[in-house]
Amino acid sequence: MQQLTQKLGSGDMIIQEVPYPQLGKGMVIVKNHYSIISAGTEGSTVVAARKSLIGKAKERPQQVKQVIDTLKKQGPVQTYRAVMKKLDAYSPLGYSCAGEVIEVGEGVTEFEVGDKVACAGAGYANHAEIVSVPINLCVKLDNDSNLKDAAYNTLGAISMQGVRQADLRLGESCVIIGLGLLGQLAALILKASGVTVIGIDVSEAAVKQAVDNKVVDLGLTRNAAGVEEQILNATNGYGADAVIIAAATASLDPINFAGAIARKKGKVVVLGAVPTGFERDPYWYRKELELKMACSYGPGRYDLNYEEKGIDYPLPYVRWTEKRNMEAFQNLIATKKIDIEYLTTHEFDFDNAKEAFDLVVSKAEPFTGIALKYDIEKETNKSKISTSESEKLGKINISFVGAGSYAQGNLLPNIPESNEVGRVGVLTNTGTTSKRVAEKFKFQFCATKEDDVLDDKTNTVFVATRHDSHGSYVLKSLKANKNVFVEKPLCLLESELQNIIELQAETNKSVMVGFNRRFSPLTAKLKKAVGNNPMTMLYRINAGAIPGDTWIQDIEIGGGRVLGEVCHFIDYLTYLNGSLPVKVSASALPDANKLNDTLNILIQFENGSSGVVAYYANGSKSMTKEYVEVFSAGLSATLNDFKELKIYGKGKPKKQKIFNQNKGQKEMVEAFVNGLLTNGKAPIPFEDIVAVTKASFKVLESVKRGGEQVEI
Repeated sequence: MQQLTQKLGSGDMIIQEVPYPQLGKGMVIVKNHYSIISAGTEGSTVVAARKSLIGKAKERPQQVKQVIDTLKKQGPVQTYRAVMKKLDAYSPLGYSCAGEVIEVGEGVTEFEVGDKVACAGAGYANHAEIVSVPINLCVKLDNDSNLKDAAYNTLGAISMQGVRQADLRLGESCVIIGLGLLGQLAALILKASGVTVIGIDVSEAAVKQAVDNKVVDLGLTRNAAGVEEQILNATNGYGADAVIIAAATASLDPINFAGAIARKKGKVVVLGAVPTGFERDPYWYRKELELKMACSYGPGRYDLNYEEKGIDYPLPYVRWTEKRNMEAFQNLIATKKIDIEYLTTHEFDFDNAKEAFDLVVSKAEPFTGIALKYDIEKETNKSKISTSESEKLGKINISFVGAGSYAQGNLLPNIPESNEVGRVGVLTNTGTTSKRVAEKFKFQFCATKEDDVLDDKTNTVFVATRHDSHGSYVLKSLKANKNVFVEKPLCLLESELQNIIELQAETNKSVMVGFNRRFSPLTAKLKKAVGNNPMTMLYRINAGAIPGDTWIQDIEIGGGRVLGEVCHFIDYLTYLNGSLPVKVSASALPDANKLNDTLNILIQFENGSSGVVAYYANGSKSMTKEYVEVFSAGLSATLNDFKELKIYGKGKPKKQKIFNQNKGQKEMVEAFVNGLLTNGKAPIPFEDIVAVTKASFKVLESVKRGGEQVEI
């Protein structure tokens, strides 16, 4: 299939052949008939991408700060990889479309193949021939629906939410500042509900369009003579009951102008991208105005449970969700309560999408809505695309399942360049990522279907997906008789662990988890120094807080931070003392969301060693993240953030400091591949991986039991 993409670094925009997006649980695959370009949101993205690096930096000071922080902590190599990953990636464009369902995923009951639908969501409802969309970002349409109009779905829902935040009644008045797409859609919705609408814009053409199409009762340019007085007269001397700001500007004029034209105790709703640093006097303070924000499509937006898992909010308690807003918008179109046909001022065939964006950037002629039309008769069924002319295979032939930021920064660049190592296929949940990774790291193809990367060519699979799919992909790889490297954790369920243990014993294939820290060069020196004596160990991690609504904290998807990250540190202590954990006890600091991400863990090992993992999410980011202390047979040692090692024994302490932090990712990948090449075995014993994974599960059990010691 074909998809429109742009590189953030160069600004290059191309339509390219990519694999189908993956069909996940609770999702539908849609063949697009139309998609709509959002001149505001997408236009600013395209303009920014076409700027120089200095221009990009000026527009994104927060990202520049993040780059500097990464440089300080991880050094230039990792920073360069992280930045280039962003700049070189094929970024999809688009977030509003309509088409026909051609596949339905597991658990989907409200959609069937052949249904006409309208879709929403950045990263989902792309400018592409085929899209994969979660059910709560997709609404069913009548079979005779006008799909061009329906493709305004996302923009209509955003405008609908702005109107709902204004909370107006029949006969009241509203001023809309900004008569672009969102402003005119909001005006149409307000008119349909019996509200008097006054439209304001800096563009005479936008005002004329709104007036000519009877979208507003009164249309004025911002610099019109006596504009405030005209608005006052039109509202019977009261001022506007509500003002919706649908403009996009860095100017403070819209927010201050809204204060001037709103009635006393009126509402101002920010729908567009404008600053809110209003002048307190004379209007905002004296009128006791209410400032409200409209959050995108409505309740459910940015909620992982709602958007990705498809869990709806009960209607009696949340009447209008983002999906119900979309449905209401589509109903207004279907019942002809609003007519949005005039909004489409330009239509381009999808093949000419670049020309459409050139118009958005150049503003060579006036435009409002720009529709992209797709060739629905075209054959698009292609799940596997060649990205290299070479079909060279070696002794070890690698495919990747999942290739996000971590894989691109730490795994893929470190695969040894060798005639004995073949690079076969890449599979991710989006075709753009699959293709870019396959091209950059010289894999033979990118794919959508698992069977393509589990075929006879591949004998070793790297799994770098979200945590909830790790166990499943490890099992699938073992069943296909493949060696498997999986990023931590091994799995999220004890039942999965038991199945992995049994299948690994049956196939005798290597299973490796990405416990990279044991491969750090400073770790090797530390382990050599402390020897094999029973020891006491402390591993303190200043982890920092992660919001509870991120996927990592989600128990079903990320497993929480104990299963998702603490396993790293349990493995490290296991490696240092050279024996397996046998008992754990853990106590977590109480928190309202029960995240259990600030805790102390005491671990006892077979050889009598003991270790404490102190994992804290409640500290300052200015402090180093990881710190290790080891005490053994008259010797003490400290390792600070994998940059500085100090060993205390007789005489003067021995110190070693390296310029760049090295957590052992490069050494780990090389050790894994070289181990398979030399003796067919992974460098971490499978029994270590099993014991560490079991210990991670037991940590959570101990926390639930109030810190009680639990045997592994």
